[in-house]
Amino acid sequence: MAFGLSSIFVTTIFAISFTNLAPVSLVLARKPCRFPAIFNFGDSNSDTGGLSAAFGQAPPPNGFSYFGAPAGRYTDGRLLIDFIAESLGLPYLSAFLDSVGTNFSHGANFATAGSTIRPQNTTLQQSGFSPISLNVQFYEFNDFHGRTQVVRKRGGVFEILMPKKEHFSNALYTFDIGQNDLTAGYFSNMSTDDVKAYVPDVLNQFQTIIQASPVGCLPYVMERIPVLAGQIDDYGCASPFNEVAQFFNRGLKKIVEQLHKNLPHAAVTYVDVYSVKYSLISQGRKHGFKHPLRTCCGHGGKYNYNKNLGCGAKVNKHGKEVLVGAPCKDPWTYVNWDGVHFTEAANKYIFERIVDGSLSDPPTPLNMACYRN
Repeated sequence: MAFGLSSIFVTTIFAISFTNLAPVSLVLARKPCRFPAIFNFGDSNSDTGGLSAAFGQAPPPNGFSYFGAPAGRYTDGRLLIDFIAESLGLPYLSAFLDSVGTNFSHGANFATAGSTIRPQNTTLQQSGFSPISLNVQFYEFNDFHGRTQVVRKRGGVFEILMPKKEHFSNALYTFDIGQNDLTAGYFSNMSTDDVKAYVPDVLNQFQTIIQASPVGCLPYVMERIPVLAGQIDDYGCASPFNEVAQFFNRGLKKIVEQLHKNLPHAAVTYVDVYSVKYSLISQGRKHGFKHPLRTCCGHGGKYNYNKNLGCGAKVNKHGKEVLVGAPCKDPWTYVNWDGVHFTEAANKYIFERIVDGSLSDPPTPLNMACYRN
């Protein structure tokens, strides 16, 4: 990219912003960072309306728990990126692709549901994977970076709705992507060894940072790709898929270490989000999640998940349309929303456990992510 970045905060997200290199004597006097904007890149885990703007709104009952209606998010309410924005005192991010009622003064979201790091040689209709892969999102951002400053000079409402030039170098840059790169292989009938073999290429193509989720605990993976009974762990997750995700994250951490060397003026922090998400399954009941593996919104089967009758699905019975993919009445007790995505309650749980920096390496609270340790 043709501009400077500042500090990096990594979770399933990874973030960057210019760092303040203060003397050791001033470390204790540091004030919380004041990020004027957030620029996010990713997939459905952080998509606030990108895919909906391009291919049609995420249907009901998405959004019903918090927004009361579909809000471009594939969950019942808020996403991790929404909680991050709230904690920094910023409004929710508008999707770059959304042309209706958008406000980019505090940042923009380039994520779209179904996105991957590596471009997929399929269409959205064929595979369910978005054509807007990470490299395309970077192209969009580069275009956005230049054009917004040209438009802002027109003054008036344009000056209000476009980010200031200095916001780009002081913003928090977050990345939440990678899960689909693993599942794309599995859904193409690749073995876990085959998927593991192309992980280095995925990491090489990703010039920044992400962290893969425990995909072996997601109903849409476990239902579609059965594993042997001996490959199921104590909490009902498919061990082979999670082992590949952990392999991916080990490679990711090495990239983070290299970024520390390559970006001397950036603060880079690695956050172990995999452990947080896995704890939702293994220890979820201790925290009020009564249903760690079943989906809240779905239909039938062991996990209340059916790829042909998903969340919000309707069927025709005796000439009448009947909702079969109905949401549960208590989504706050579920980890999984629709077989693929987490509930708002789970997203909030994750946020509350990473915001203080206790799972970061080095330990870095989110509001101090502009400092290099």
